[in-house]
Amino acid sequence: MPSSKNKTVATDLKIGDFLENVEPEKKAQEARTLDALFRRVSGFSPVIWGSSIVGYGQYHYRYSSGREGDFLATGFSPRKAAHSIYIMPGYNDFNHILSRLGKHKMGKSCLHVNKLSDIDLEVLSELILAGLEDLNTRWPVKPT
Repeated sequence: MPSSKNKTVATDLKIGDFLENVEPEKKAQEARTLDALFRRVSGFSPVIWGSSIVGYGQYHYRYSSGREGDFLATGFSPRKAAHSIYIMPGYNDFNHILSRLGKHKMGKSCLHVNKLSDIDLEVLSELILAGLEDLNTRWPVKPT
C-alpha cells in the first residue's frame, strides 16, 4: 500500500485566531463572510487545514491504487491574490451553476475569486451544496 501522506492535514488552530491574521483587512472581512456562508450552507464547524485552508466537513477516500486519507469536504483559503474556493472532488459537473456565479477563474482543484463583489453569493451557496451532495455519493461526508 502506498505510504505517501497528505501534506495538508487538519490542525488545532482556532478559526478566530486564523481570521484575525488575514491581511489586508478587506480580505479578512470577506473571509468572515465566507466563513458564515460555509457554516450556514454546510452545517459544519470550520477546521483549519494546513496553514491556510478553512475546511467544513471531511471525508475519507481510498483510491484503487491503495492510497487513502482524509481531506476537507469543502472550504476556502483567503489568499493574497484571490480567495481559493474548494468544492471536492471538483467542478466538472457544475457548469450550469458556474455559468451563473460571476467573475472567477478555474484552478486544478479550486476556483479563484478576486473579491466577493465579483460573484453571486447565493449561487456560491448553491455550488457548495451541490459539491457536498456530489462528494457524498462518492465518499461519505462527516462533520468536522
